Amino acid sequence: MIVIDAHEDLAWNALTFGRDYALSVVETRSREASTEVPNHNGHTLLGWPEWMRGRVALVFATLFAAPLRKREGSWDTQCYADIEEAHQLYQASLDYYRRLEGEHPDKFRRICTQTDLEQHLQEWEGEDEARVGLVILMEGADGVRDPMELPEWFHAGVRVLGPAWMGTRYAGGTGEPGPLTNVGRALLEMMADLGMILDVSHMTEEGTLEALDRYDGALIASHSNPLARLPNSAKPERHLSDQVIARIAERDGVIGVVLANHFLKDGWTSSEGRQAVTLDEVAAHIDHICQIVGDAEHIGLGSDFDGGFGLNKVPSGLDSVADLRLIGDTLSARGYRPQEVEAVLAGNWLRVLRRALPEG
Repeated sequence: MIVIDAHEDLAWNALTFGRDYALSVVETRSREASTEVPNHNGHTLLGWPEWMRGRVALVFATLFAAPLRKREGSWDTQCYADIEEAHQLYQASLDYYRRLEGEHPDKFRRICTQTDLEQHLQEWEGEDEARVGLVILMEGADGVRDPMELPEWFHAGVRVLGPAWMGTRYAGGTGEPGPLTNVGRALLEMMADLGMILDVSHMTEEGTLEALDRYDGALIASHSNPLARLPNSAKPERHLSDQVIARIAERDGVIGVVLANHFLKDGWTSSEGRQAVTLDEVAAHIDHICQIVGDAEHIGLGSDFDGGFGLNKVPSGLDSVADLRLIGDTLSARGYRPQEVEAVLAGNWLRVLRRALPEG
């Protein structure tokens, strides 16, 4: 059984901290032990040997930069003041994945087409050491200067796009409420023409509901959790209401559960320690979504690992990405059938990709 993780911020970490994801988690933690990196982003959870050991065959690898108004310090280099700077930073992230694949062709490959995907899955069925597949996801669309240039990004391999992080020119987002804008609606039209996957994570409920009505292509929430389990969240708009969960399922979309403790246990703080959150909390979020939609076909994993948090802010039992498969054991203990566990760990994301990726 393979695992698919629908949200990992590889490029941002490499460009911000110089992390080398061809190394093991242990090696990276050792390298960073005497630096400030763990203070800013925690101890890493990602590394090539751990992807292999955990049979994490495929990740949605992000392009991400933040608006300058959200800069956290001089170390926070991937921040933009205007659209041109955003464009440059997002291009730099895309270039990083090209280099990663070029420098480590035995370890990483980008997945852009259905042919790529099926060949990659066959590789994982074999006995030889496999590679990590990378589906490129643009988180926040400010790097797209105009919807008319979106075909250039698609041609370069971007297959998933989330219009918002904070608010953007395209849509309201986390901490900055607002609807889809007119240019955001034009962006969705171009995405639909190209066959891109829409990611509604970080969009406000107002914008998400309009997008669900307007967008007829494949859609997901790559890394979002149910609001009903986080009633005291400081940013309730970051999570999904039961109404939105049901609507995503109606569109045959998939929701990736975030594995940060403050997204799993209502009111959790670092002072409680990671031992205060277990894999049962992860299973409870998954189960909530399954109960809302009536099956296990619309939920997956979207860990957001290394996305502003590290080892000390994930549930006990998850020491690296290699341990994602243990979530399946927890679901089995709750009575989930083997085919349902397989769907949550990988199958649901595969269904979306097989439907949405272009032939080739």
